[in-house]
Amino acid sequence: MALVANRRSVMTLFSSATHPESHRVRLVFAEKGITVEVVDVDANNKPEDLIDLNPYNSVPTLVDRELVLYDPRTIMEYLDERFPHPPLMPVDPVSRARARLALYRIEKDWYEQLPALESKSEKVFTKARKILRDSLTSGAEVFGAKPFFLSDEFSLVDATIIPVLWRLKHYHIDLPRQAKPVMQYAARMFARDSFKASLTDAEHEMME
Repeated sequence: MALVANRRSVMTLFSSATHPESHRVRLVFAEKGITVEVVDVDANNKPEDLIDLNPYNSVPTLVDRELVLYDPRTIMEYLDERFPHPPLMPVDPVSRARARLALYRIEKDWYEQLPALESKSEKVFTKARKILRDSLTSGAEVFGAKPFFLSDEFSLVDATIIPVLWRLKHYHIDLPRQAKPVMQYAARMFARDSFKASLTDAEHEMME
């Protein structure tokens, strides 16, 4: 798979076709219009190149010439700084700090539940599903406050949220009526060309 756009790049991204951490990074590439060679990694048969590059043998892993990055948020912020247009983080320190805090909370409150949502244990799965459902529902009003998540422009926060919302059906999570602002936000984000470009075939199938 390759995300091809109008900017030249020698970057290589080792990526999972289904994991949200990889998806959020691919979404930044698509939003920025950066060309990247995407290497789809099978979790059960990882390439030797990845093992040599990343001590954790994990995805996503970005290779940009001599630079190797393997933390999703570090990759996203690096891309935003190296390709500054359009900017995906606020310029002023206070707003930037707030965005980073939002990213931290999303990762702690939502992303940490995702491994359990793939668990074969019904008890573990059910508990994680309830935590994520309740968290999204309790914060629903925030999603309706601005066109994007607490912002007038698309940001790295949106790029982190959207892969989770795309997978709600896959996780068998139905949001209640009071979470309507979340679903309206999701519909707006899913309609973006950049989001459509970021999807793998496997991610398309999650909504079927």
